[in-house]
Amino acid sequence: MPDLTYLYAVAREPLPCPPGVAGAPVRTVTSSGLVAYVSSVPLEQFGEEPLRRSLEDLDWLAETARAHHRVVDAVAAATTTAPVRLVTVYGDDAQVAELLERRAAAFAEVLAHVTGRREWGVKAYSSPQEEPVNAGERHGGGRTCEGDRQAARPGTAYLQHRRATLRGREQARRQALQRADHIHRALTALAAAGHRHRAQDPRLSGRDDVMLLNGAYLVDEAREEEFAARAGELGGDGVEIRLTGPWAPYSFTVMEPA
Repeated sequence: MPDLTYLYAVAREPLPCPPGVAGAPVRTVTSSGLVAYVSSVPLEQFGEEPLRRSLEDLDWLAETARAHHRVVDAVAAATTTAPVRLVTVYGDDAQVAELLERRAAAFAEVLAHVTGRREWGVKAYSSPQEEPVNAGERHGGGRTCEGDRQAARPGTAYLQHRRATLRGREQARRQALQRADHIHRALTALAAAGHRHRAQDPRLSGRDDVMLLNGAYLVDEAREEEFAARAGELGGDGVEIRLTGPWAPYSFTVMEPA
């Protein structure tokens, strides 16, 4: 049964690489002044139907992603690199060569955009806001005015507390959005480009607090220290900033190479 060709990334020069998906050796395909990093993968695992089933296997997906990123990171550590999406598969090397020729201008533009720049990740976290406490619950004691007697009626106190809770949550949500917007704008001003990813679910991030921002920033290598310092300054007042990187510029180079 013939193998398929798995595509990792496109660059301008050939370099040695670690093994790729399923431990297969990585080779290069060249065309139009571009170099594609590829390896062979079996049709019985990466054909359309078996691949659909494999993508539902989280262990398989995680192992494949590690191998994919290992190759991309090795290339990106040595030269300007445009990663492609995870599990991008072609029928053979000839199809990859045709892709390089057909989309040479687009790949060249992407590579020019990220030359001398690296991706940094910034996550901002905030502890969940406590629900507002009803004044009567805080202080207790007798009530004498008519408003207090009404508040003490069955259901009225609950509705008042519920409205206060909803108002508090809405105010906290607005403040969180404003803080996230401020952080993102400040960091984008120092970067060549910025991108906001969807905030991670706490079950995936492994944290109990709220993720306000999940940002990626393409930063000139000469400004990386300035960028890191600014990111640190944007924390505080209950907000924690976590800076990660540098990474291959996944958020700014991944193309749809159909």
